[in-house]
Amino acid sequence: MLEAAEKKPRDTREKILAVAEAAVLAKGFASTSIEELIAAVGITKSGFFYHFKDKGELAKAMMLRYIEQDTKVLNDIFQRGDELHDDPLHGFLVGLKLFAEMFANLPEAHPGCLAASFCYQDQLFNGEIRDLNAASVLAWRKRFRERLELIAKTYPPKQPVDFEALADMAASSVEGGLILGRLLKDQTILPRQILLYRDLVRATFASD
Repeated sequence: MLEAAEKKPRDTREKILAVAEAAVLAKGFASTSIEELIAAVGITKSGFFYHFKDKGELAKAMMLRYIEQDTKVLNDIFQRGDELHDDPLHGFLVGLKLFAEMFANLPEAHPGCLAASFCYQDQLFNGEIRDLNAASVLAWRKRFRERLELIAKTYPPKQPVDFEALADMAASSVEGGLILGRLLKDQTILPRQILLYRDLVRATFASD
């Protein structure tokens, strides 16, 4: 009984965050009102303020939730790639293929990226939220750069490579693919961008 009582507030908070994320991705943070979230979740205004003291606290919780989910997805995918192939390059290539397949197999077009949405309206947020958003992007850079540098120890590139720029290209390919796919209503663009990035990585470290 106590467990059920403890679970309900957590479920309500998660539902508010999920509904808020969908609304923000659809029309932006400024256009998303507390009133519409209350109506969509089916709670009272006091129920909302039990979980979040204001819209700014909601934004921070959304960003923390996004970072946690994003990290888990990347960890799971690239760990799976390494389990399937223990070579640093080929394990990474497998991970990128799994990443592309994940997006290709979505039943609907990906709704977009919360980090990008927050970036477009960063004047609405305080420094803490902007720093969290920047940290999420830097985490991508760190993850991919460390892997590229590890690959280079086994497969030294024949030409000088800016590993930081190549690492950032992973994030920019995903963000760009999301935007183009949404604009052109073409779900294949994002997975194709990831596979093209995969081809570039393979060519960068080609041993022939």
